[in-house]
Amino acid sequence: MSWQDNMQKWLDYKELDPDMKEQLNEIKQDDKVAEEAFYEPMEFGTAGMRGLIGPGINRMNIYTVRQATEGLAAFMDTLDDKVKAQGVAISYDSRYYSQDLAYESAKVLGVHGIHSYVFDSLRPTPELSFAVRSLHTYAGIMITASHNPKQYNGFKIYGPDGGQMPPAESDNITSFARKASDLFAIKVMPVMKLRADKLLTLIGEDVDLDYMKNLETVIVNPKLIHDIGDKMKFVYSPLHGTGKMIAPRIFQQLGFKNFNMVTEQAILDPEFATTPFPNPEFAQTFDLAIERGKKIGANILIATDPDADRLGAAVRQPDGSYKLMTGNQIASVLLNYLLQAKKNLKALPANGAVVKSIVSSELATAIANKYDIKMFDVLTGFKYIAEKIEQFEETGSNEFLFGFEESYGYLVKPFVRDKDAMQSTLLLAEAAAYYESQNKTIYDALEDLYEEFGYYREKTISKTFAGISGKDKMAQIMKTLREEGIDEINGVKVVETIDYQNDTDITAEGTKATGLPQANVLKYVLADDTWVAARPSGTEPKMKFYIGVKSDTEDGAAQKLADFGKEIEGWE
Repeated sequence: MSWQDNMQKWLDYKELDPDMKEQLNEIKQDDKVAEEAFYEPMEFGTAGMRGLIGPGINRMNIYTVRQATEGLAAFMDTLDDKVKAQGVAISYDSRYYSQDLAYESAKVLGVHGIHSYVFDSLRPTPELSFAVRSLHTYAGIMITASHNPKQYNGFKIYGPDGGQMPPAESDNITSFARKASDLFAIKVMPVMKLRADKLLTLIGEDVDLDYMKNLETVIVNPKLIHDIGDKMKFVYSPLHGTGKMIAPRIFQQLGFKNFNMVTEQAILDPEFATTPFPNPEFAQTFDLAIERGKKIGANILIATDPDADRLGAAVRQPDGSYKLMTGNQIASVLLNYLLQAKKNLKALPANGAVVKSIVSSELATAIANKYDIKMFDVLTGFKYIAEKIEQFEETGSNEFLFGFEESYGYLVKPFVRDKDAMQSTLLLAEAAAYYESQNKTIYDALEDLYEEFGYYREKTISKTFAGISGKDKMAQIMKTLREEGIDEINGVKVVETIDYQNDTDITAEGTKATGLPQANVLKYVLADDTWVAARPSGTEPKMKFYIGVKSDTEDGAAQKLADFGKEIEGWE
């Protein structure tokens, strides 16, 4: 069907949701906007589906969420009755329609006789992952668009291990969803009937308490917190989201008494009124935290995105100003503190393992090597870190110690199988307390790492290619890179070319397999230890280019990063 036919079907549907009908009448006046909303169905990426809120088969709304849930339910119908009976845990964030979409999911599952465990109010994504594991449900659904602007929402599916649904199952769910092509014919069961038939159970404080009990185990050295915790001053912002539900409680519970929330950003506001981009990697999101931090002399400022799976931080400088850290820098400091603390307590396992994505900092690898801890590289997407943890547990080969992605996501303890900003907030607070006891800041600790291992710097260049033409443009860029090949970048020889889609790792010695699943990613390693990667996003209309450099000096690293960045900007 053409996009015009798809839109006409929506215009003709007499029972269309009133909000959708009003928005549809607006967008039908603009052919370009209407075409983008109706030209093709939404796709599942590395973290489910995510898109603009509004009417259309390529938009987030009750009908596309019903279709996605129908795919999950139809897939669960093919499973053993005992497995299907485990049910699905459901949570949601503070965005527009999030609670509605969560209940729409439960209403579709109910038609298939599948039990839903729905949080009584918004909760963090990592707590949803925890709930899947603690309640032993078969799957989990999280309604969130993570750190995207207010116009977006999303739908993430989690598997039995609490990690994002693996590719094989995700593909099956997508296939079943596509078969439910008539979005308006998908059946739903009223919430009151779900409750009467005992197909919907509300959860909340019971899971909170269990989750927080596990969060306590993230702390490596409780004595340190006892001795200095009440002297530390923190400013925390949940960026209008779910971190508000857990962070204040667990900080107080563990003994970090001087915990100050940015009150303006503790309002659960789907408009994200204080920041156009509720993303803790952006400096602007820290404006209010910095203002408060200066008033109270806070040691460290912490912000988590609206679904509380990503964490950003800024640390106080000698002049009283605050300096933002990158996701790679935060991960490196957390990892070094964690391994050092465990070693001091003689709790560092001989078979310990750290897992990071292929586009994350190599500084972490250098740190792990120092402590004789094995580093495993996996594809981008935290589900691959979760899969590695599952593999460790099944084989007994390694003990998971830490996992991270450069995009501000970290995991310390595997009772959650996704990035967990509540865990990393606690470990960062403990690390800050430790360095304070040494008359240092977190940033001093980072500088110490650079002095020891060299100056590592990383940068992500993100280019937006929206709409129908954008998807084609990204495909063409990757095709050109593959067909033409690259021998040098910025005048430096390429010594290794890794194509994860074609499963080839090419060096002067020959070609070998990557050892990782297929993914549309290219990575180039250069003669001067620089690396560059190209990857189209699976959930956003963006092409991402990653750069990592190393130098003996800070200025040298900064200059290399700038030079390579300028070169990569021209890749179109």
